[in-house]
Amino acid sequence: MKTVVFWSWIGLICWLSVACSGRQSAGGEANVDLPVIKERGELVVLTANSSTSYFNYRGEPMGFQYELAQQFVQSLGLKMKLKVVNNPSEMVRCLLEGKGDLIAYNLDITQAWKDSLIYCGEENITHQVVVQRRGRDAVKDVTQLIDKDVYVSPGKYYERLVHLNEELGGGIRIHLVDADSLSTEDLITQVAEGKIDYTVATNEVAKINRTYYSNLDIRLVVSFDQRASWAVRKTSPLLAQAADKWHKENINSPEFKASARRYFELNKQPVHGSILSVKDGKISHYDDLFRKYAKEIGWDWRLLAALVYTESNFNPDVVSWAGAKGLMQLMPVTAHAMGIPRGKEQDPEESIKGGVKYIAQLQNIFRKVDDKDEQVKFILAAYNAGAGHITDAMALAKKYGKDPYRWEHHVDHYILLKSNEEYYQDPVCKNGYFRGTETYNFVRDVMGRADLYKKKIKR
Repeated sequence: MKTVVFWSWIGLICWLSVACSGRQSAGGEANVDLPVIKERGELVVLTANSSTSYFNYRGEPMGFQYELAQQFVQSLGLKMKLKVVNNPSEMVRCLLEGKGDLIAYNLDITQAWKDSLIYCGEENITHQVVVQRRGRDAVKDVTQLIDKDVYVSPGKYYERLVHLNEELGGGIRIHLVDADSLSTEDLITQVAEGKIDYTVATNEVAKINRTYYSNLDIRLVVSFDQRASWAVRKTSPLLAQAADKWHKENINSPEFKASARRYFELNKQPVHGSILSVKDGKISHYDDLFRKYAKEIGWDWRLLAALVYTESNFNPDVVSWAGAKGLMQLMPVTAHAMGIPRGKEQDPEESIKGGVKYIAQLQNIFRKVDDKDEQVKFILAAYNAGAGHITDAMALAKKYGKDPYRWEHHVDHYILLKSNEEYYQDPVCKNGYFRGTETYNFVRDVMGRADLYKKKIKR
């Protein structure tokens, strides 16, 4: 389920992530409505980096709100220009200054903003939930949180838990974690792995994380409902009407449902199992192809086999939640850029050949990593995450006094922190939010499996 177009992490993200403090959208006026926008031919959409709205995934733009905005803009016959900003307040400011036309983000519906905004589109109901592991011991009522240890980041989750504790008369052991080191998603991962028992998150964030960890229970609500939706300026009533109409007519469309299923339902973790026994000197049915093409990049064929196992479990027919296909799980745009003919993305030899060509491009990008063993780790990380997120993590490592050319305990530390606002909003980062846990584990899994293959099967 991996990989990216080798050039896209530079050009695409630079185009998408124009900050509001920079160049204004066409017109740059605060009183334009749909007729002027249609005459311009472009709708400027404002959003923020997050797991639920927009992120760069293996070199391609993704996110639930991003996809819905794309579908809406296309229904108007317009082109979409995306501006990614840091937070909801900045989104509202940019909108009111005419630097954007539409906020495509679950913006909280508040009395303060109602005076200057028209809320539009689908109204979403969000609330905070306890994230815990499934099982008979799962708490089913807030009173059962008394004498329990709950770990939360500073901000709204901590504040709500403090209020809940006061309502219950005390007894919840609230642990405030360092937000610079652990994000809400990091805490959810710790719950899934059994390191802690409870944390708190919004139901949307919890639902997305449940697609990575099937052992999570997110049913216990601990806050009042908060309404949220898209928004436009008061001076854009026709655009608001168009958004309302589109959501009403398309909420049950195949495209809308496919987007919702992709982010909130499909399992993000591939199921792995042994295909062949390595005791007879054979890893898979494709060993000859691994031997043939690994030479082109100077890799041990067993390392290439380990990568493919981790990607696809040697199943050429698998299609990931993000649309990656084939043995080497190339995203369609990447596959075509690497010379794989359309319709041949799941052909075993074409996939391996294309994947190896992509690895060669990554070798060039990370040529400054002199140690070849270290370079392999950077290439594996970039194969999984996209080169842009890895160069971001390298820049963070350098900024904070770590070695940007060493992976373990240096750059890998900062790929994990890229789900934390403190880090992905750092000026040295050019590619925004990223869930780094998968990449961190991917590098370890591939390297560990390659070592196992090398022990079992001699050259």
